Amino acid sequence: MKKITTLIVGVFALMIITVSAKAQAKADFFVGKWDILVKGTPQGDVNMKVNFEMKDGKLVGTMVNPETQKEEPFTKLETTEKGVVVYFSAQGYDVDMSLEKQDDDHVIGMVMSMLEVTGVRVKKEVTTFSAVNQ
Repeated sequence: MKKITTLIVGVFALMIITVSAKAQAKADFFVGKWDILVKGTPQGDVNMKVNFEMKDGKLVGTMVNPETQKEEPFTKLETTEKGVVVYFSAQGYDVDMSLEKQDDDHVIGMVMSMLEVTGVRVKKEVTTFSAVNQ
């Protein structure tokens, strides 16, 4: 009986670790800089610069406020089964934006469940120099 209990506890612990690792892997996908386009706002399409990073094992993020051009932290960030939901203030309103992985370098989502969002990962710029024979 004791062996069965130990086995059940071991299997349960393994399941928890596996689920936690999968959630971490999903959150890791978003780490980095993103160019986000929010389509159809009253002010027209809006471009946003977003940055996600891992701090103390948690995903955190900032965005460059399109109005002030200053980097501001999200007021809240939640990881979901499909991706992330970030919360921020815009023009005095509390706004939520959901983002889901589309492929390795693209995300899609919604702002306030009304406005379509697309995003592309910002690739690190690589500078190459070529030697010229003289």
